Amino acid sequence: MDIEAYIALGSNLGDRELNLLRAVAEVGRVPDSRVTALSSFYETSPVGNVNQEAFYNAVLKLTTRLDARSLLVHLLRIEAETFKRVRTIHQGPRRIDLDLLLYGDMTINEEHLVVPHPRLAERRFVLQPLCEIAPDLPHPLSGKTMCELLAALKSTETVVKL
Repeated sequence: MDIEAYIALGSNLGDRELNLLRAVAEVGRVPDSRVTALSSFYETSPVGNVNQEAFYNAVLKLTTRLDARSLLVHLLRIEAETFKRVRTIHQGPRRIDLDLLLYGDMTINEEHLVVPHPRLAERRFVLQPLCEIAPDLPHPLSGKTMCELLAALKSTETVVKL
């Protein structure tokens, strides 16, 4: 059965735009899956207490037959193998970050896999591109649409469409 999953992409090391484009291509190669929508790219201020360069962010929609755990394994493999990501500094600089935001309308709470992403509703750099490709998509827990969540967000993040 086909499931629609939404994945956030972020990069703030190296050629940020090329990193996002390469990540989209790599996600497009995930077995039994296809990219069906991609937001614009946005330049965004970093979140957290780490002094670092601005990010480029985007969100893609993936139609997949994989279960959520298998999809996550593929995303982590892309981060590690294609982009040589090593997680050393929490919320630190990275060539690519791939986060599974939503997996259909499911809620999953397992070790290392929580869907919907626990900070989805708090992050303008995720909600703004998500609203571009799925404005009326309801959050599985709150029932509010992505655009309703974005409109209610109180945040100092800077998010500029490129």
